[in-house]
Amino acid sequence: MSARSDGVRCLLIRGGTSKGAYFVADDLPADPVDRDELLMRLLGTPDPRQIDGLGGAHPLTSKVAIVSRSSRSDVDLDYLFLQIGVEHATVSDRQNCGNLLAGVGQFALERGLIAVSEGQLHFAAVPIYMVNTDSIATAYFQIVDGMPNYSGGTRIDGVPGTAAEVRLEFDDIAGGSCGALLPTGNAVDTLDDLEVTLIDNGMPVVIVRASDLGKSGYETPDELETDQQLCQRIESIRRAAGPMMKLGDVADTTVPKITLVSAPINNGTINTRTFIPHRCHEAIGVFGAVSVATAALLPNSPAASVARLGGHPSRIVCEHPTGTFTVVIDATSRSDGTLTVHHAGIIRTARKLMDGICFPRDT
Repeated sequence: MSARSDGVRCLLIRGGTSKGAYFVADDLPADPVDRDELLMRLLGTPDPRQIDGLGGAHPLTSKVAIVSRSSRSDVDLDYLFLQIGVEHATVSDRQNCGNLLAGVGQFALERGLIAVSEGQLHFAAVPIYMVNTDSIATAYFQIVDGMPNYSGGTRIDGVPGTAAEVRLEFDDIAGGSCGALLPTGNAVDTLDDLEVTLIDNGMPVVIVRASDLGKSGYETPDELETDQQLCQRIESIRRAAGPMMKLGDVADTTVPKITLVSAPINNGTINTRTFIPHRCHEAIGVFGAVSVATAALLPNSPAASVARLGGHPSRIVCEHPTGTFTVVIDATSRSDGTLTVHHAGIIRTARKLMDGICFPRDT
């Protein structure tokens, strides 16, 4: 456990458009059952307000990053992401979180898990093994006097103000959860009489045209969430997609996500509304955006049918309720309609919010 027998050392970091509690793996129980039970007590789950814990009463602020030195030779750190339920006593490792990934390197430097080399006077490059999906990312972030710099002029939609840039680059993340970029082998499947794309390029996502669900795709998250008929149909689609995506029964999991797509209206490439899975995202997740951007490159797919690729097909700008999210995709498209993704990259920011000891409620 930690240095305090009645509490656990924790760093709260806003990573991208999410916020989470970051822990060193050695400060938590080694047994996953004991670990998850402790984390729920620390975050205040289950409770819709999470009033007795660190959670922020929303899936985007009920997240945990567990970080350790890696035993692998090709990376510095191991990063395990856990999605903590809000109203329900659940802890899921079935997905990654690229937003919290944006703070993993800085957290490790703060905790002494990594050191800055002489050649890294202003910028650190940290290879990170993402345990959830058995894949690797490299995080590039600024340093000042050997410690992370959180202040800067980079702005990302969905976050007020500016902060220091964090660049994340991904290789070979396709199929991390489903075993293949297109788990059914098809760019287009029919599900509940709808044309959909089932895709996993870092995040399992079901992509459907908003118009096919009777929506414009430009509604606010609140407008979509309060449409009970829509939400019930989306959940039906999600559960049916689970076995098709080799995820099994997904009734009690947070994947796959569902993204409604439509034509862009703010000079982007494609417009999105994403359910995560039961709340509509105020923006779009990192890996969700990478999967949607990849789908836009699939000929004749629902995403491609509404996308406007323009003169830079490798640069996909995903519009979302609070702005845009840009993804750079290096991919090869073949005449038979198949797509091979070589590399993806995105820009995020992160900021340290609080460093201290957190205390779990009683069992």
